[in-house]
Order: sequence, then C-alpha cells, then structure tokens
Amino acid sequence: MRFLGIDVGSLSCDAALLDERGELLAATVVPTGARNREAIARAKDEVLRAAGVSAEDVTAVVSTGYGRDRVEGRRAAVTEITCHARGIQALLPGTRLLVDIGGQDSKAVRFDAQGGVADFAMNDKCAAGTGRFLEAMARALEVDVSALGELDRDGSDGATLSSMCTVFAESEVVSLIADGVAVGAIVRGLHRAIASRTLAMIKRIVPDPSGLPVAMSGGVAHNAGVVRALSAALGCEVRVPPRPDIVGAFGAALIARERFG
Repeated sequence: MRFLGIDVGSLSCDAALLDERGELLAATVVPTGARNREAIARAKDEVLRAAGVSAEDVTAVVSTGYGRDRVEGRRAAVTEITCHARGIQALLPGTRLLVDIGGQDSKAVRFDAQGGVADFAMNDKCAAGTGRFLEAMARALEVDVSALGELDRDGSDGATLSSMCTVFAESEVVSLIADGVAVGAIVRGLHRAIASRTLAMIKRIVPDPSGLPVAMSGGVAHNAGVVRALSAALGCEVRVPPRPDIVGAFGAALIARERFG
C-alpha cells in the first residue's frame, strides 16, 4: 500500500509518498505558479516516478494547503494546522511549539504534552516575513534567495529596518545599498526583523516561549539566517527537520495511512 499527501501552497506544491509502515518513499516540491492544477499533476507525477510506482498503487490521497480542494481523487482534504502538526510530531517528537513560514503566510502552533494541538495563531493577511517577502528582498539585493542564509553570517552588525511592508522594505533596502551598507548587514537586519515579527505572533498563544522545544517548518526554514535569528529571539534552539518544506505533505500522507490503510 502507498499513501500520498499533497500540500498545495501559494508558492509551492509539495507531495510526499509513504509505504504501509509510514516510511517516506519519495517527496517533491514544485512551484505552484498561476495554474495550481498543473502543479498538482506535476507533483504527483514526480513523486510517483521517483518512487517507481504507478497511480494505481496509491491506496489513498489526502490533500492540504489553501488549494486542497483542487486535488482530484483525494479521499479527504485536511487543514494545514492538522497536517503540519501531525508531520512535525512524527519527524521531531516532543515539539511543543511549531513555527511554519510559507510562501505567503506564517503560523505558530502550540502543542500539549501529548502532542495534540492546544492553540494556534496565523498571519495570512500580509506577506511580510514570508517566502515572497524574502524573494522580493533578494531581488532588491541582486542575490539569489538561497544565498541569504550564508550572507547573514557576514553581517556582524545587522542594519535596522523600520518597515516590514514588502514595498517599503524593498525601498529601504535600496536606500541602504546606496548608503554603502554591507549586504551582509542588510540581510541580517532583515532576518532579525522577520524573527521579531514572528515572535509577536508566537506570543499571542505562548506569552513566554523560552524553554519550550521549538521546531520550524516551511520553505523559509531552509534559510539558516532566519533560524538563527528566531532562535536568538526565542532564547532557545529552533530545530529544523531534514525536509522542512514537506512537513505538511508528510503529515497529510500519515493521515491518509491512518484513516485509509
């Protein structure tokens, strides 16, 4: 038996395929683009090809993400909070706080001692501090977004940014460059600003997060600079699973196995 989880986000469409034991066989992340049905089909094809199985071998499909209702052939559509919670508890057991920063939104999930969802907070009204925000800042800095984490290491004294609005922050970055501020310092300042904004969201559900086992998921978790800045803001180590961008899809596949296996 094979179980497929598909997470249809604004920036990427992620798929994870598990076997009957719950072991990950293959996973993929593809850009969502303007046509998410095409992205869903591509993600399915890629993950099945990587695992060497056909669509007929899949016992059940569970979808999640904002586009979850567009996945054809699904047995169930499950919320992002539920799928990310299930995924992170399997990958990093004992997590009490999950921070997920995706393409256009961010969320914080607090768990009880048994690993169940106790509370959550979301920021889905503004793209500040998300993957889209970082992409815009990388364009302003004329660097690849994947290089931001390493550039952060060169910013001994982070620059101060006064706005997290994507439009205003981009203008501010351009001004800092014109003033001769080092790229590394600008990048570190951006990461600190993201961490500060994220901390404000976290405190809506956890007034004092210090000391809690914290994990991070979402594509932005690949950025080591953001992880370091968030760890400093929280006063504790933020753990990141090996594939943070597929946590939701992995959780959806686990739910497919539990419900329909």
